[in-house]
Amino acid sequence: METKPYKFLFLCTGNSARSIFGEYLLRLLGGSRFQVFSAGSFPTGKVNPLSIRVLEDVYNIDASQARSKSWEEFEGWEFDFVVTVCDNARETCPVWPGQPLVAHWSSPDPAAVEGNETDKYKAFKDVASQIDRRLRLFTSLPFAQLDRSQLAAAIDEIGSK
Repeated sequence: METKPYKFLFLCTGNSARSIFGEYLLRLLGGSRFQVFSAGSFPTGKVNPLSIRVLEDVYNIDASQARSKSWEEFEGWEFDFVVTVCDNARETCPVWPGQPLVAHWSSPDPAAVEGNETDKYKAFKDVASQIDRRLRLFTSLPFAQLDRSQLAAAIDEIGSK
């Protein structure tokens, strides 16, 4: 029996780094098992160039078409999973129809790091690595063998990794 892809939404404030990493890394790791999107509560309107660069350099992902967008663009959509990756988005996350599993996987804001270009690049790379690690755990979960509450608990626990 073929199942339809799970719909997954990453939320952040600006939708310029962390949620972009989540979107593009899960597309790579999850393949056709997931339809993946990202959005922000107050989108910057532009994806941070260091996000694009890290995805290309480290993961060989072309994210040149990534765009920063508002979660209002997805109003009324039904998702299976909604994950906030910044504390502000967690506090302001709207209620989504269809009762998706909601989790919080906090990551530091790499765009807030000050210093030279090398320091900033390292911050972006470190956050991408943390999100990648979490997504590898997520995509290895035995979805078919877990009931909703077990899956919710497993996803919550991933946020502490």
